Amino acid sequence: MEITYLGHASFRIKGKTAVVVTDPFDPVMLGMKFPHVDADIVTVSHNHADHNMANLVAAPVGGSKKVITGPGEYEIKGVSVLGFPTFHDDKNGELRGKNTVYVIYLDGYALCHLGDLGHTLSEETINQIGDVDILFVPVGGFFTLDVEKAIEVVHSIEPKVIIPMHFKVAGLSADLASKLASV
Repeated sequence: MEITYLGHASFRIKGKTAVVVTDPFDPVMLGMKFPHVDADIVTVSHNHADHNMANLVAAPVGGSKKVITGPGEYEIKGVSVLGFPTFHDDKNGELRGKNTVYVIYLDGYALCHLGDLGHTLSEETINQIGDVDILFVPVGGFFTLDVEKAIEVVHSIEPKVIIPMHFKVAGLSADLASKLASV
């Protein structure tokens, strides 16, 4: 498996049978280029332009792409995707709406992409998510989890690998890096 960071909360995950792209973003809104990529599966955690630009991801040559935009169970090209309902804020979505956490089963690994999660997870959701090999966790604060809540979520899920996302790349502070390094 190969994981490529595309920017913001977007990744290209290439497995043996399929390619998945998570949360493609509007390059104008974020001021960073979104690369030309293709994918069999595109997951969209919520309907904001910094996460929902699936039209920027091409279908593979001779194939098609499936865009997943919410909770449910999906099976595409040997890849299982489970979507769990969560919120983009800690007020049950009153401020920023709904969010979907995805668990992607690819090449024998469980990858969990938290999208724009804005709250800690309930025990029920943690149990539904299950064992996670790789966790993509937002750490930027304000619109998502802050560092302390991100650490709490990481400890509750107990993944083998943590990949931070959704932070201002140019403004990544030493304080944030040192806090994450201790997890």
